Amino acid sequence: MQTRIPLEILATDAGREADQILRSCVHCGFCTATCPTYQLLGDELDGPRGRIYLIKDMLEGGTVTEKTQIHLDRCLTCRSCETTCPSGVQYARLLAIGRSMVDEKVERGPKQRLLRKAALSIMPYRKRFARAARLARIAAPLLPKRLRNKLPASAQPGPWPEPRHQRRMLILEGCVQPELSPNINVASARVLDRLGISLLRAPRAGCCGAVHHHLGKSEAARDFMRANIDAWWPEIETGAEAIVINVSACALEVKEYGELLRDDSAYAAKAERVSELAKDISEVITQKHVEQLEIRAPGRIAFHAPCTLQHGLGLHGAVAGLLGSAGFTLTPVADAHLCCGSAGTYSIMQPELSGQLRDNKLEALQADAPELIATANIGCLTHLQSGTDTPVKHWIEILDEHMQQGGEHAA
Repeated sequence: MQTRIPLEILATDAGREADQILRSCVHCGFCTATCPTYQLLGDELDGPRGRIYLIKDMLEGGTVTEKTQIHLDRCLTCRSCETTCPSGVQYARLLAIGRSMVDEKVERGPKQRLLRKAALSIMPYRKRFARAARLARIAAPLLPKRLRNKLPASAQPGPWPEPRHQRRMLILEGCVQPELSPNINVASARVLDRLGISLLRAPRAGCCGAVHHHLGKSEAARDFMRANIDAWWPEIETGAEAIVINVSACALEVKEYGELLRDDSAYAAKAERVSELAKDISEVITQKHVEQLEIRAPGRIAFHAPCTLQHGLGLHGAVAGLLGSAGFTLTPVADAHLCCGSAGTYSIMQPELSGQLRDNKLEALQADAPELIATANIGCLTHLQSGTDTPVKHWIEILDEHMQQGGEHAA
């Protein structure tokens, strides 16, 4: 694709990167066929190709309006288009640049400003989010149904295994997951402990930075990244093998620390090392490990592969393979590549579209009457559970619940 971006924009890092990405697009339209919002709305501007043209026009000096902002906001950043693209267009990076530029030129309405401020002020901060969630449970009858349904009952997880193995790995505990589903992290620690790996917590680590990153607050996102690197670094220096992440969205973000902090002279090398060590938990647990867990009474499961797992991390089929090795029967799921509509804060900012995508996904997941639905991301879990009575769980919880108790296996 030819571009005519002014020299003053090309002189910036963002301008040069955007120009390079735009030039790699051949306008083939393959991406449109796999875009969830285009499938729902049928508008070219609500597909990747149309959004690319909106960003190109803006960079070349075209008029930027609220309409431009709306079409970019409607993107889920699911990256299904990147999986489909034969030219390797880095659409998510281009979208991040485009959204930041639009926000500088177009003021949002009061409702959107309030929602974004609330999300940025509460969600990435574990203690604030915990307090807000507890207040929301008390006030649940007064909340809109879409928010009320996203609040699972408060639960107490079991004990965290004491560190006792030579092999050590760190865990990103996350910001919202410890409150919404605290058992996921404990289940991860129990399964890895059974496999001869001690999972260590880093109390000073917090949000991975994805919330700020995807809402256009790039520098604030980098501050979260730097804080996590500082929290993990002492254990990394003393031999921690990996940073285990059981939220696929966070795993994708941490794996990109090296790229996102490449221009920070104080953190670039450390960020690159952290990205190398970052592992989705499905990359740590092998099929051989699953066999060692001696899973009992496996049942019928529908697995929802989060977009960040299959499109962002490129781990399509990884978790399904592990569940199959454990003896579970995986029911067929039509259009498994499509997003469930959670997409970070998308279900809050775009509730109507998000709800349609959720209902479509649940119809596909429940078509063959599974006993439960498994997934690999806390956002997808709470979003799907808000629309069904079928239990929705993280797949690592399912392994933990079904593994034979007692005994220890070497990894």
